[in-house]
Amino acid sequence: MQTIIYHNPRCRKSREALALLQENTQQLTVVEYLKNAFTEDELSTIIQKLNIQPIELVRKGESIWKEKFKGKDMNNKEILKAMIQNPKLIERPIVVSQKGAVVARPAEKLLELLI
Repeated sequence: MQTIIYHNPRCRKSREALALLQENTQQLTVVEYLKNAFTEDELSTIIQKLNIQPIELVRKGESIWKEKFKGKDMNNKEILKAMIQNPKLIERPIVVSQKGAVVARPAEKLLELLI
């Protein structure tokens, strides 16, 4: 299986993770998730691989979150839909490989997938 990075080129942390992967990974797929939106199944599968709850993948500092969702009582499916409809809410970068998945913040978190 190749390594996949769900990447936002405007994000410094995402660029750092991509550079580290390019140096250390043979088969790398770069998915710009703001251009190529997740399906509900894709994002749900990634969250399972990360072994987290959907709320843990939300960028709670984003204005979209603060204006539309903060303080609302939302279940996991509603949070998932909010991230799909507003991909800026998704923490980045997400890296998935045969060894697992991580949100590579900081980029050094990738080491557990590369070693």
